[in-house]
Amino acid sequence: MLNHIDLMGRLTRDPELRYTSSQTPVASFTLAVDRDFADRNTGERQTDFIDCVAWRSTAEFVSKYFQKGSMAAVSGRLQIRDWTDREGGKRRSAEVVADNVYFGESKRSREGGSAPGGPAPRPASPGGYSDLPAGGSAFAELDDGDGELPF
Repeated sequence: MLNHIDLMGRLTRDPELRYTSSQTPVASFTLAVDRDFADRNTGERQTDFIDCVAWRSTAEFVSKYFQKGSMAAVSGRLQIRDWTDREGGKRRSAEVVADNVYFGESKRSREGGSAPGGPAPRPASPGGYSDLPAGGSAFAELDDGDGELPF
């Protein structure tokens, strides 16, 4: 049987990090995930708000590096929980148990984007020199010299 889910969306609030009685870290957060299709009448996409939970080192990673508005890619499994509310009613909820959480955007994007007209300039190396070739590109033309590829 297979239970695997992959999502990408923005956190709707800062992750909430807690610890179980045995000091196991657990983080809860909600992802706002746009649907792939738009409403026929309005042309707007609907958004689903999906509860996620991460455990142990993944929980600590999420709570340290993500906050409200961060784009995250989550890989995990869907879990259904049955519980009883304060009035004694039976309730059921679904959540994604996150096995892996990845950054959904670059750090540069999160911090306000790039300079107008192109990418932000790279800082100089610690020695004061640039590690880029004079042409400004990190790519170099390959010479077909002997025709043998090194791999």
